[in-house]
Amino acid sequence: MYYIGIMSGTSLDGIDVGLADFSSSRPTLVCTAYLPYDEYLRNQLLELHQSGDDELHRAAMLGNQLSRLYAQSVNSLLKTNGIAPQCIVAIGCHGQTVRHCPEPEKGYTIQLVNAALLAELTHITVITDFRSRDIAAGGQGAPLVPAFHQALFKSTSRHRVIVNIGGISNITDLEPGKTVIGFDCGPGNLLMDAWCLHHTGQAYDKNGEWAASGQVIPMLLEALFIHPFFSLPPPKSTGRETFNMQWLKNHLLDNERPEDVQATLLQLTATAVAQSILNYCPNFEEVYICGGGARNGALISQLTAALFGKEVALTDKLGVDADWVEAYAFAWLAQQTILGLPSNLAAVTGAQGDRILGAIYRA
Repeated sequence: MYYIGIMSGTSLDGIDVGLADFSSSRPTLVCTAYLPYDEYLRNQLLELHQSGDDELHRAAMLGNQLSRLYAQSVNSLLKTNGIAPQCIVAIGCHGQTVRHCPEPEKGYTIQLVNAALLAELTHITVITDFRSRDIAAGGQGAPLVPAFHQALFKSTSRHRVIVNIGGISNITDLEPGKTVIGFDCGPGNLLMDAWCLHHTGQAYDKNGEWAASGQVIPMLLEALFIHPFFSLPPPKSTGRETFNMQWLKNHLLDNERPEDVQATLLQLTATAVAQSILNYCPNFEEVYICGGGARNGALISQLTAALFGKEVALTDKLGVDADWVEAYAFAWLAQQTILGLPSNLAAVTGAQGDRILGAIYRA
């Protein structure tokens, strides 16, 4: 009952691989691996978020390149841990999102991966394209992780909220006895990371220290929050198409101190998450954080303050390392596909009903 989950998210930092064992009622994450993207690959992927010259060819070539890196990560993980490919039921691979346009007039999402090539290179069945079926059924195709959060983290007695802070932030409301809801809140790390890289050369603001050295710019924060996404009711999802460096620059006067802009972006993320929780999960008792933002101490402090001191902890406290929840989730999604079970939540995505997700490429 071994499944592998591969996640490469909106942050464009690299590839997370997790091997999960679902053979008992208490599944476990057996082992993990991480492969960072180099700067050239990251820039190529960023360029594909906008229309450009010969983009179909470039997308196909990047899909092949990514699939080779996915395979390298999987094969290395198995070799390091002495596990044969034949022991793995399937790989659930999210692929790298370059476009996400679920609105009815468009109705598509694109994640780069050559699943056939990945199956050939690993000799393992591959499941990918998890979002398209939900969009075809009228949903947002995102977020998908709330169904996994429900399966792994829901309590019968405590009202929990799970917050994933990746490139984009999303929440899952796990209120006992109630239908699970979840939705994207807005930018997570992606704007902070991009601004930090541009001004410091560092891929991210370690522990939020640079942001903590600045001061929030109230007028800028107010201008950013005017974006209509923040006032939309769920279900809703978003991505780099909406929140990107150009969007940020459109709101700048070019005389701001860079560290003050960073502080404002951190506050934007914290406030967007907190307001989402307060507005849509009013009776919450506990908040658990996962994703790369979980390691940003300044961000967690601001979020805790915005939630009036309610308990905020990492999913580590629930037995799953905050860095590996999403990779774990795509292993679970792969299992759902193999078992022929739905893995979206219609109340979360807005689809017409629960659907079996994913396309299967047999080994």
